[in-house]
Amino acid sequence: MSKPSAERMRYENIDGYIRPFELGDTETVLRIWLDGNLQAHRFIPAAYWKSNIGFMRSALSQAELFVCSVGGEIVAFVGLQGDYIAGIFVREDHRSEGIGHRLLAYLEQRHEQLRLSVYEKNARAVKFYSKEGFAIVEKRTDEPTGETEYVMTWCRSAITE
Repeated sequence: MSKPSAERMRYENIDGYIRPFELGDTETVLRIWLDGNLQAHRFIPAAYWKSNIGFMRSALSQAELFVCSVGGEIVAFVGLQGDYIAGIFVREDHRSEGIGHRLLAYLEQRHEQLRLSVYEKNARAVKFYSKEGFAIVEKRTDEPTGETEYVMTWCRSAITE
């Protein structure tokens, strides 16, 4: 077995570590994505999420992804397209352990601003992002689902002012 890389060791601690996505992570990330959507978005038919697995599989190569591992097991990931957070997903048995906060902090170290979209009915996520310093800047309808969503932004300068 090979030794962990210097970057991997730098992020390793009792809470786990964050590292770039690797091709071998695909099935685990897809499972976390599907389970997370089914659990957080019960107001959208499950068939919608299941029908998007193929799209998500191809989208993985278009995004910058980071995974968080605990005990050698991937328990969360975040996907980025530029400064847009396409999603943060934490396995249900590891929610409320600060992993989502750590993933955001990891991104905030590398970006001046971030933005994301979140469904209005996903009150837990809206509260989480608000607590993390994101502000609602737009309310719109997500065309594929017909659901209302918020566009939220975070800016480093808003924190330092």
